[in-house]
Amino acid sequence: MSASNPPSAALLSRCKELIDLINYHNKKYYLETPEIPDAQYDRLFRELQSIEHEFPQLKTDTSPTTRVGATPLSVFSSVAHEVPMLSLDNAFSEEDLLAFDRRIKERLKVDETIEYSCEPKFDGIAVSVLYRDKKLVRGATRGDGNTGEDITLNVRTIGSIPLELKGDDIPSVLEVRGEIIMPKKGFDELNQRALAKGSKTFANPRNAAAGSLRQLDPKITASRPLVMYAYSVGYVEGELPDTHGKILQALSKWGLLVSDELKIVRGVGQCIDYYQALGERRLALPYDIDGIVFKVNRIELQQQLGFVSRAPRWAIANKFPAQEELTRVNDVEFQVGRTGAITPVARLEPVFVAGVTVSNATLHNRDEIERLGLKIGDTVLVRRAGDVIPQIVSVVREQKGTNIQSPVRREIVFPENCPVCKSVVVTVEGEAVARCTGGLICEAQRKEAIKHFASRQAMDIDGLGDKLVEQFVDEGLISEISDLFSLDKTSLAALERMGEKSAENLLNALEQAKQTTLARFLFGLGIREVGQATARSLASHFGKLEAIMVADREVLQQVSDVGPIVAQRVHDFFQQKENLKAVAHLQAAGVTWPETEAKPDEPGKLPLTGLTYVLTGTLETMTRDEAKEKLLALGAKVSGSVSSKTHCVVAGPGAGSKLSKAEALGVEVLDEQQLIVFLSEHEV
Repeated sequence: MSASNPPSAALLSRCKELIDLINYHNKKYYLETPEIPDAQYDRLFRELQSIEHEFPQLKTDTSPTTRVGATPLSVFSSVAHEVPMLSLDNAFSEEDLLAFDRRIKERLKVDETIEYSCEPKFDGIAVSVLYRDKKLVRGATRGDGNTGEDITLNVRTIGSIPLELKGDDIPSVLEVRGEIIMPKKGFDELNQRALAKGSKTFANPRNAAAGSLRQLDPKITASRPLVMYAYSVGYVEGELPDTHGKILQALSKWGLLVSDELKIVRGVGQCIDYYQALGERRLALPYDIDGIVFKVNRIELQQQLGFVSRAPRWAIANKFPAQEELTRVNDVEFQVGRTGAITPVARLEPVFVAGVTVSNATLHNRDEIERLGLKIGDTVLVRRAGDVIPQIVSVVREQKGTNIQSPVRREIVFPENCPVCKSVVVTVEGEAVARCTGGLICEAQRKEAIKHFASRQAMDIDGLGDKLVEQFVDEGLISEISDLFSLDKTSLAALERMGEKSAENLLNALEQAKQTTLARFLFGLGIREVGQATARSLASHFGKLEAIMVADREVLQQVSDVGPIVAQRVHDFFQQKENLKAVAHLQAAGVTWPETEAKPDEPGKLPLTGLTYVLTGTLETMTRDEAKEKLLALGAKVSGSVSSKTHCVVAGPGAGSKLSKAEALGVEVLDEQQLIVFLSEHEV
């Protein structure tokens, strides 16, 4: 090293030249337009490393050689977004896009042609990267839109993200929003390397990108072929151009990657043309996309249009149709859920659909099987709804032109006894769901009950994931919920992939979880129909668990959002000896909460507290009851009728008068896919 001898002017110039050259060729590489071979790039990189080693004073924190080498993290910290990272509303048809354009004009009170930006909707992970005085200072995931995870060390390893912006007129503070993806070529090479090592492969590029981005060791992220495409800005201190298209051009000029498919068009007709043209080239693109994003181009008009609760009014994502394939139903098996619900699951001849090999599909209940007219051995059309959830769309009777050989068809027979514990299966009048009557003697229900009890919304036992619960039950370490608090370090440390430190952390988490609230405890018990909001209301109204346990149905219905069905569920739960014993064991294990005075009808503080939702039409990926329970868990009131006080209507296929009334009243309407996205954002 020559720290004592200053570098020559020529060496200083060469160092700067190398940095500029490497950054330039980095960008060309990620645009898939490389100008030099890898060997020449490696020589440039090694030359810069050599100079920085000889003269450490020349190495800055924005040098390309600093992208790898940070100390691994133990956990990600939280980041509050200065400007929320909102979702986009979706369009699934040409009619939806025309309606979007019509709403824009009506709100702006204009009849002129609107200018739109058109961009591919990358199938990746949304992130925020923050620059201060041109230097990268923070990277964060989208998270719930308001709070994300700090992934700065990982972001610094991604070659397409400049560590320092180049150019003039750059705002002093600039937050760039983008999508981190893994190109198809890099994904294939990553999986080939994994196969060569005998390691597990990734299902699709999006999963690979997500897994790579959330590595605690930045060196692992650095080894993955990740790319970020910038698509907008967030918090800014300084001046920016007056249109979205010009802003993206500026970002590109400053060193960020922007899609070369970006196009500015006039009118919704040209938007439709762009959608069709890029859709035809979709499979030939070097990366996965699942739709097109259209945005009003002029920033002034965006500001006039503003936002709804979760999305900008001036943008929409026009999704591509779900990809579909034909396959055969080889068998139907039955799974048992936390509440004893018996769910039929179709075991399929594996088929590749929308980037994922699909081998099973949930059939929901007996009614769904009857609606499809499905039998074992049938050829079926399988779709990944919203490119995510596998579902059987229909049975294909005419099989000419297919190479699927169907065996003799067999009827699907629902079990009379639970497939896990052999208890009697019953179907309550008025319900489509069959249920196991075994309760906590059923191992499947017991596992799911413990998972629910440990979940973040309930007792929030950090580190106790689903697989660990299953391992504990399978190995006989726990047979009921209260056994969690009797686990010992020796037994835990002896488990596969556990170790003393992990055992100690879990025991500490269990000890902390003993101090909880009555509302969390009630929710954690898993009483049917009792979501987070109802648990809060019960705890607030009664103040003490004992008062709830002895309350009759009439007294329970005095709670503001407890009707006859919920009252019956709560009453029946505390009439069962096994449940009373479980509660007593938990209290004996040290689970406690502060007693409070009863405060009838004290409102909760969940995301949807005070908002009224209405469900209408047929939901395909969950039952209406399941959707209702999830909305209740977020604090919403779920009504059977639409009025001026309704906040939102969730409309599935077949929605009729309720949807029409909602549209007439200007009530927000979500389709099922939008509901799924919303629920996943709130981790319900």
